[in-house]
Amino acid sequence: MDESKDETMDEVSIESKDESKDEADKVPHWYVVHTYSGYENKVKKNIDKTIENRNLQDLILEVKVPTESVTEVKANGTRKPVDRKLFPGYVLVHMIMTDDTWYVVRNTRGVTGFVGPGSKPVPLTDEEMRPLGIHVENLVVNFDVGDTIVVVAGAWKDTVSVISKMDMNKQTATITVELFGRETPVEISFDEISKLD
Repeated sequence: MDESKDETMDEVSIESKDESKDEADKVPHWYVVHTYSGYENKVKKNIDKTIENRNLQDLILEVKVPTESVTEVKANGTRKPVDRKLFPGYVLVHMIMTDDTWYVVRNTRGVTGFVGPGSKPVPLTDEEMRPLGIHVENLVVNFDVGDTIVVVAGAWKDTVSVISKMDMNKQTATITVELFGRETPVEISFDEISKLD
């Protein structure tokens, strides 16, 4: 009788582990996809088209080719603003990893594979995504542009200033601090500041 009780307990613990694994698999993460060089925008377009054709909007949420704006100087001295790819040969995909979504992305024309050991894709961490301007969760903040705040952590701790700009994507606020006798704008993470009443 004790043995059957033990077997039942083992079955329950195995079932609960499987259920929690299924729940974890339903959470979207950002993955890095390797592409042929120069095919980044084509891959993005092809994945977007597949999402639409197969109604995968709930599983593949976003496809990004990270870029930065730079000024290109021509040989004749003229300047031209251009968008340059931050990571040539790579595309970011925000998706819920399933066999179907893996297959769709992996078999998109121009894709050579997911970044990760072997064939197992590894999602980006929050720290890896922050410099890309991708935020994972929206912090609910009680301050806005023009509000007086105090810095509660980091290099500028205890500094009191006024918010001049906010970037919801990066989850940062721009404040002015005195540096070497001059007013200097500094970008501070939302979680490092608090509103003064």
